[in-house]
Amino acid sequence: MKIIFWLSLFIVFYTFAGYGIFLYFLIKIKRVFKGKHVVQDVADELLPTCTLVIAAYNEESFIEEKIANSLKLNYPAGKLKLVFITDGSSDRTPEIIARYPQVQLLHRAARAGKIAAVHRAMEYVHTEVVVFTDANTFLNPEAITRICRHYADATVGAVAGEKRVQIDENADASAAGEGFYWKYESALKKWDSELYSVVGAAGELFSVRRSLYQDVPADTVLDDFMISMLIAAKGYRIVYEPDSYALETASENVSEELKRKIRIAAGGIQSILRLKNLLNPFKFPVLAFQYISHRVLRWTLTPFLLILVFILNAVLAFQPGATTYLVVFIAQVFFYLLALLGLIMEKRQIRIKILFIPYYFCVMNYAVLMGIIRYFTKKQSAIWEKAQRKQ
Repeated sequence: MKIIFWLSLFIVFYTFAGYGIFLYFLIKIKRVFKGKHVVQDVADELLPTCTLVIAAYNEESFIEEKIANSLKLNYPAGKLKLVFITDGSSDRTPEIIARYPQVQLLHRAARAGKIAAVHRAMEYVHTEVVVFTDANTFLNPEAITRICRHYADATVGAVAGEKRVQIDENADASAAGEGFYWKYESALKKWDSELYSVVGAAGELFSVRRSLYQDVPADTVLDDFMISMLIAAKGYRIVYEPDSYALETASENVSEELKRKIRIAAGGIQSILRLKNLLNPFKFPVLAFQYISHRVLRWTLTPFLLILVFILNAVLAFQPGATTYLVVFIAQVFFYLLALLGLIMEKRQIRIKILFIPYYFCVMNYAVLMGIIRYFTKKQSAIWEKAQRKQ
């Protein structure tokens, strides 16, 4: 029982903190021998042709701002094409986009889901690079230039931009927790990229070489993750570009964030099952290590181990002479009480920032458990159900 407890506790620690610490030191060691890699800017005439694809579903409240933001992107004249696809939209989104002749509008009345829309949009993409971004995110002016300069390196097959969550001083747990999570994720992605490759890209902002793009099955939940990882499976790297970022507001509340996280968790299980070959350390020695450490443990084993650790700790803590186990158990109880207090305060709209992290941590792991159940009970649709975001 003690061996299982300590092994489980180690895996939990490694998943959420240990991998980051280990990765940080691996990067430091690598820099001693090879120096810090610096990406060079590329002359305008050497930048690849590029298409920016935005799938928008009923986004009339954001779409004009998105178009204005897209038209302000700095990229050599004649090398950037803008494609908006609005399949299934029943509001004024297609009508608003149609007012802009600089933008190519693709629209069908039928709604088949985001990935079906992306597949259709790709039929119109003939540039060297394609960049995907969401309709409710806003890019910095140099975003496309910063992304596309990486394609001067023939080993690069995809580039992931940075997601930034806009939070204010009075942020609730959903905003503050999501913001903290993405700051930590950004650090991990930066180190992953420097070690070898980012482990998947997020749909807010990522790009791929058009020649390497591969359609994914229509029932794919995390299309952005699958598209990028299929490129990694071909032996190409996914690099991270923090100077290219997509800014979006946080989820409207924790309930909306939970809905989003459950979907991601269900898609994570689906992706792991479909990308089994990436778990082979003999074929992908570095990538498999990164993939298991950064994604697979979070999406499979660790949430269950949190429960197991608590139960085993409760049994071990009250045995004679078990001082160490008692201290660990008290620490666990205290942490979960903080999370519970965070839930109570959140419902009363009382903002206590110290409670945001334990509360958000528990929400995330609960979402993984629910996502696993939803996937195996076949209740997760590939059609995106939008989470409401703060205005």
